[in-house]
Amino acid sequence: MTPFPPAPALLPLTQIRVEVGALVSLGAAPAGERRYVPLGGGTVRGPELNGTLVEGGIDWQVARGDGALEIAAHYVIRADDGALIEVRSDGLRHGPAEVMARLARGEAVPREAYFFRTLMRFTTGAPAWSHLNKTMAIAVGQREARAVLLDVYRLA
Repeated sequence: MTPFPPAPALLPLTQIRVEVGALVSLGAAPAGERRYVPLGGGTVRGPELNGTLVEGGIDWQVARGDGALEIAAHYVIRADDGALIEVRSDGLRHGPAEVMARLARGEAVPREAYFFRTLMRFTTGAPAWSHLNKTMAIAVGQREARAVLLDVYRLA
């Protein structure tokens, strides 16, 4: 068997803080409880990308029977130069039942106490940011009562 080559590097891209609205449940569905969270404004600050979040994004979720939360967020970043960058972020959040219950109540929980990861893709027509159209990123998330924090790393 051939040994694996070195793993791809993860390079810091940005940190996103997004304001979140109240959870809206559509009720039980075949795959679990279907729900969404409206996304408000927010900040984008990091070594490669700075800007703000455009209000109006949405985070669709499925609360599965096994306790995991499937996440499919879709929103827009307005870079400091005015360019608009679409973000699609798909991920999972899960952890011990008592930790997830604390998060659901809006309590502060350290990010190390649960798993919250997303895979991110970007789309833009802005020439200065066109390299993001070929970028894949991984984010480590943390849920707060009224915000989500994402540390975003691009795969090299």
